Amino acid sequence: MADLDFRLLDWQKEVLLDKTRFKVVVAGRRCGKSRLAAIMLLIKGLECPPGSHVMYVAPTQGQARTIIWQMLLDLGQGVITGSHVNNMEVYLPNGVIIYVRGADRPDTLRGGDLYFIVIDEYADIKPVVWEQVLRASLARHKGSALFIGTPKGRNHFYDIYQEGLSGEDEEWKSWHFTTADNPLIDPAEIQTAKNKLSTFSFKQEYMASFDNAGTDTFKEEWLKYGVEPKDGSWYITVDLAGFEAIMSQAANKKNRLDQTAISVVKLTDDGKWFVKKIEYGRWDVRENAVRILKNIREFRPLGIGIEKGALMNAVMPYLSDLMRKNNLFAHITPLTHGNRTKHDRIIWGCQGMFEHGRVILNIDEKWDDFKDQYLMYPTKGVHDDLMDSLSYMAQMAVTTYFDADDSEEWEPIDIISGL
Repeated sequence: MADLDFRLLDWQKEVLLDKTRFKVVVAGRRCGKSRLAAIMLLIKGLECPPGSHVMYVAPTQGQARTIIWQMLLDLGQGVITGSHVNNMEVYLPNGVIIYVRGADRPDTLRGGDLYFIVIDEYADIKPVVWEQVLRASLARHKGSALFIGTPKGRNHFYDIYQEGLSGEDEEWKSWHFTTADNPLIDPAEIQTAKNKLSTFSFKQEYMASFDNAGTDTFKEEWLKYGVEPKDGSWYITVDLAGFEAIMSQAANKKNRLDQTAISVVKLTDDGKWFVKKIEYGRWDVRENAVRILKNIREFRPLGIGIEKGALMNAVMPYLSDLMRKNNLFAHITPLTHGNRTKHDRIIWGCQGMFEHGRVILNIDEKWDDFKDQYLMYPTKGVHDDLMDSLSYMAQMAVTTYFDADDSEEWEPIDIISGL
């Protein structure tokens, strides 16, 4: 150890010295995360109990060679006793091997006891590599792991990052750093990149941001908030999620399950939507029916739209039974996709309404989750259930207008959808 020269940045020291077993570092380009990985591989390798080794994993074998191989040799030249470039192995004086591998060859990751693993650019690696291959190799010595990388949307890397932030599991901890956290990078260079690159690229590569919609389909300035108007009629639209195995799946924090979303909207005489609330969650079929009935009782809607299909068929017997028992009835409209994909349906139903200020969100409600889905749409790994539920309102809000002065030759115009 005396021969090793590890000059660390402040953030690198913080992560290195932390005792948490599983560390997640989300960092921008040129932040210094690969150097930290190489240093931790060498230190952990020298600490290894007999019979165990350490491993570095990148998305591909080629990336692993490019990112870490030479850096390992340079940083560890005081203690490395040998290396094998074809096998991608570095040898330490205590008999420990640092394996350098690519996740594109998962069979090479199996077998043996590992004391420490670095998984680089985890967003580009299939989660099964960790969950089904690497995790078990740490069991014997209760080994540790470092996950590092730059975000690629809200995928499994985002999941473990959130797990480390939550503090619910003491074995996990997360950090977030941007390119600016490396003082060796000229701030003028970062500013130049900001001026030249697209917002999407800069936020992802330099700011290490998961909150990166990219397509800019829905703009934040289109969001309007207000109080409930006096005129208008209530309508409810429901986007149902699957009902199976709710209780068992609820315990899985990483599971990206769809949610049922119930939109309660007052349609005003001038064609605007006042969104009172969007109730959402993962419920079983009976609970879905109960929640729909409660909204019927509170708002007495002129109509309720429910997405047509197997899920509607499952919930309707429960809902019909509840309505009979409570002597409370509402007109149910089966909603269709209209031969559109979900993406097209949401665009058609919502984009024009928001852009022209015709959607008013209840100022007394919290809209954080809706706003996240709205701004991120469409982003892989981000729920769109709230947006989908609201988009169905376009089918409930068909209003026609005509000019009385030209009543002999008029044709209906749907001002809601813009058709």
